[in-house]
Amino acid sequence: MSTLITGASSGIGTELARRFAGLGHDLVLVARRRDRLDELAAELERDHGATVTVVPLDLSTPTAPDELVQRLDALGLTVDVLVNNAGFATHGYVADADPGRLHEQIALNCQALVGLTARFLPGMRARGTGTILNIASTAAFQPVPHMAVYSATKAFVLTFTEALWHEMRGSGVRVLAACPGPTDTPFFEVAGMTTEGGRRRTTQQLADHIMRALRTTKPSVVDGLANALLARVATRLVPRRVVIAAAGRMMRPAAPRP
Repeated sequence: MSTLITGASSGIGTELARRFAGLGHDLVLVARRRDRLDELAAELERDHGATVTVVPLDLSTPTAPDELVQRLDALGLTVDVLVNNAGFATHGYVADADPGRLHEQIALNCQALVGLTARFLPGMRARGTGTILNIASTAAFQPVPHMAVYSATKAFVLTFTEALWHEMRGSGVRVLAACPGPTDTPFFEVAGMTTEGGRRRTTQQLADHIMRALRTTKPSVVDGLANALLARVATRLVPRRVVIAAAGRMMRPAAPRP
């Protein structure tokens, strides 16, 4: 059994790599930083006896999905489980943002995810077995001012994955969207946020929930009871403009110091 994980060099991707290695899977680890991938590969080989293939690659580039498939084909590797975890956020006003950075965010969070899914899914369907796990977010359930592009990309991931879940029913291919809330990873630092209010879930808690959810037939799962109540209940009961305003206050950039 072979599992490919994007964004595997830190946070959620690293923890999921440990979980799948613990199940006896061989791993294909994809991220930009080879040094971190090599460190994780050595850990998984030492602790779990896994065979690990490291592929340093920037998935936000248009040719990346094809390049990844070509590398794996050359190695004779088949992907049984695809974990589309790679993604990032930007924080601030769209009017002040670097357009190129916003484009990279959409390319990685959406285009790479769809591109890899479309390339590996036919083989899974032909074999009658496989898993597609896409990491969305609780931000998928409402617009988030000051993280406008990120929340939009995660809404895309959620709806795409749930639609794909329906298409694949009866095929033997398991499809799941996992929606974390605030999680203890480098995410907020990468997004340029110095602080983020509220308690964060650990990557271990999230991974526990995901691995349980994969044994069900649900199309999506929200990690954490409080997150699930906010995402699935509050966003439907509270007027839309109130939800947007609350998210905007929570995510408003700090005023620059004089």
